[in-house]
Amino acid sequence: MNKIMVIGVSSGAGKSTFARRLGELTGIEVTHLDRLYWKPNWIEAPSEEFSAAQQQVVQQERWIMEGNYTGTVYIREPHADTVIYLELPLRVCLYRVLKRRVQYHGKTRQDIADGCKEKMDMAFLKFIVTTYGARKKAMMKRMDRYAEEGKTVHYLKTPAQIDGFLATYVHKEK
Repeated sequence: MNKIMVIGVSSGAGKSTFARRLGELTGIEVTHLDRLYWKPNWIEAPSEEFSAAQQQVVQQERWIMEGNYTGTVYIREPHADTVIYLELPLRVCLYRVLKRRVQYHGKTRQDIADGCKEKMDMAFLKFIVTTYGARKKAMMKRMDRYAEEGKTVHYLKTPAQIDGFLATYVHKEK
């Protein structure tokens, strides 16, 4: 487990928190794709810049990259040896997004670019609700393909499975 993609079914699945915890346990540097994609005040990075930043990361010997960004997944996929997929229920994802909005009101989270204060609107919530089912199906096909390609795939569906994975990994490393 040296080049790790952490992806999930939706916002609020826990990708950032999981990646941060895994990075702390392994000593592998974590790259949050949101930090590469967003400029201050929620300005999108130019696509060339976003792609180039990922190209630099994948050349490293060890990395954890967290985030879906399917438009540039082709950069990460060939290099990853491990894919960790988080699929928590829709209600949990929505709860976490709402909780995050309250918890970080007027602040910037550490997994997002500086100057991007936490925000949420009905369009974002609608996006989560209306795309969850289709994303779940698409992700399952992608996980099957990754396994067929010989990547190690971990499919985690509950907080207990997530905690158990991290605990098992820590145990293996000691």
